[in-house]
Amino acid sequence: MPTNKKNIAVILSGSGNQDGSEIHEATLTLWAIHKNGAEYQCYAPDIPQHHVLNHITGKEMDESRNVLIESARIARGNIKNLMEFDQAEHDALVIPGGLGAAKNLSSFALDGTNCEINTDVERAVLQMVQAHKPIGALCIAPVILAKVIDDALITVGQSSEVIEKISAMGAHHETTMQGEVVVDSARKLVTTPCYMLEARVDQIGDSADTLIQEILKLTTTE
Repeated sequence: MPTNKKNIAVILSGSGNQDGSEIHEATLTLWAIHKNGAEYQCYAPDIPQHHVLNHITGKEMDESRNVLIESARIARGNIKNLMEFDQAEHDALVIPGGLGAAKNLSSFALDGTNCEINTDVERAVLQMVQAHKPIGALCIAPVILAKVIDDALITVGQSSEVIEKISAMGAHHETTMQGEVVVDSARKLVTTPCYMLEARVDQIGDSADTLIQEILKLTTTE
């Protein structure tokens, strides 16, 4: 049945804030998309995780996991291989945070300004840029936009170390407090710090809600 609802692609990076997608940010992004009258399709790259961490101790575990399979836990199985991404099927793209964005979707956590972006992630971002469609990123995920998009205006909150690296990659940073978003209208980017700052889960929900509202506004502008 035809629908006029906007469709937002969501790229996940595993399941768990230390080695995958931050589950609160990912889930509340999906909640905010439906709350604001849109639909979503989750994607993840079919690649091994950089590593697996024990989320109680923070120590590395002697096992391997797959980013797509782990992301399916959050998506309840309704997920596609990121290789299948086609911007023509979507009105916007959102990347929740969690260190998976800096370890699996990119190598920022390891290589900083010299990081590499996963090929399928970069392709998806550039497709949206070339189609003049909006992109949102939460928490640490805006570093991906800083690396891929020239002169991007983004926020990761107040981390001086990360801000310095963002600037070195050619992007511009705006300092924010919890719940605030930064909108780069020229490039149709919306970013918010979430757990880059001290936060409660309800504040994450508010941030995701605001980000999605701004994303949807940008889908109506040329």
